[in-house]
Order: sequence, then structure tokens, then C-alpha cells
Amino acid sequence: MRKAIVNRNTLETKIELSLNIDGTRTIDIQSGIPFFDHMLTLFAFHANFDLKVIANGDLEVDDHHTIEDIGLALGQALYQALGDKRGINRYGLSYLPMDETLSRVIIDISNRPFLVFKAVFNRDKVGTMDTQNVFEFFKSFVNESRLNLHLENLYGENEHHKIESMFKAFGRALKEACLVIDGNVSSTKGVL
Repeated sequence: MRKAIVNRNTLETKIELSLNIDGTRTIDIQSGIPFFDHMLTLFAFHANFDLKVIANGDLEVDDHHTIEDIGLALGQALYQALGDKRGINRYGLSYLPMDETLSRVIIDISNRPFLVFKAVFNRDKVGTMDTQNVFEFFKSFVNESRLNLHLENLYGENEHHKIESMFKAFGRALKEACLVIDGNVSSTKGVL
């Protein structure tokens, strides 16, 4: 089983995170940010991962540190769980509609972190979550997981729908990229 446990303790956050890539959708998210909990739950469900996140952050300041640090911890967990990446599909793609919204996610588990993020949010918050921290989550995740992520909201009106379609598409694309398809490393270099 491809699993990892990450504990991150700073003066701003305390995070316990466990990830099982080959899971059965056992999900428990407690970040203190209800909309973000909803997004991480949707991500894990669509990726078919087991994911547990227990976070205590300085939410009295704002939600930035908590969201950013969960992104870092989740990226570290994915990197550890994938090991040498032998046999994985490597690439994943998902277009995901949600009502009037459509998002596209393309992933290369390349060991070369790069994020292309294209989304415009017309509200500062959804629930208590700052919409600007959607980018911060994905940036942190990409830096620690060392994958190439192209994430774009192609169109939409409702901020909740836009963000939700992005997280769902992210889960589905990552599921595809993590699939074990053979015993080889999916690179002409022989390593990822």
C-alpha cells in the first residue's frame, strides 16, 4: 500500500495528516475551515484516496497559514507515498463541469514542480475561506509533491462551483496519474 503520515508543527499550525493512495475513500478532514474541509473531502473522494487531516491553526489571524501548511503536508505525503514512482501512469487529465462551471486539470508527476493556475474569483470569501488561498494551497502542494500541475477554471459564475470543480478535477486527474499500469518508470531517463 502506498501510504504516508506527515506531522507538521510550527508556531502557526499543528497538522496531523495521513494519506493512502490505494484507499477506499475513508476521509476525515478537520481544518477548522468548513468550506476547505468540504473541498478536501471532495478531492479525496474523487481521487479514491484515504485522507485524514487534523489541523489546529491560528485562525484568529486568518486562514492563510492553515491552508498553506495543509498544502505543504499533503504534498509531502504524496511524494513519500509514491516512493520511486515505479509503474505509475504519471500523467492525468480531467475536465470537470459543475452546473455553469467547467475546470480543467492536467498533471505530470515529473519530480519537477511547476504550477500554472488560472482562475478569477469575484468574491473575497466562500464561507469563511479566503478565495485567494485556493492558489496558496495548490502552490504549496506542488512545491512539496514535486509535480507539474496545470489547473484552470475555464468559465463559471458561482465561486463555490468554480472552486469545487477545480478540487474535484484535481482529485480525478491525480487518481489517473497515480494509477499503477506496469512495473516500469514512465520516463526515457529511467527515473522520475
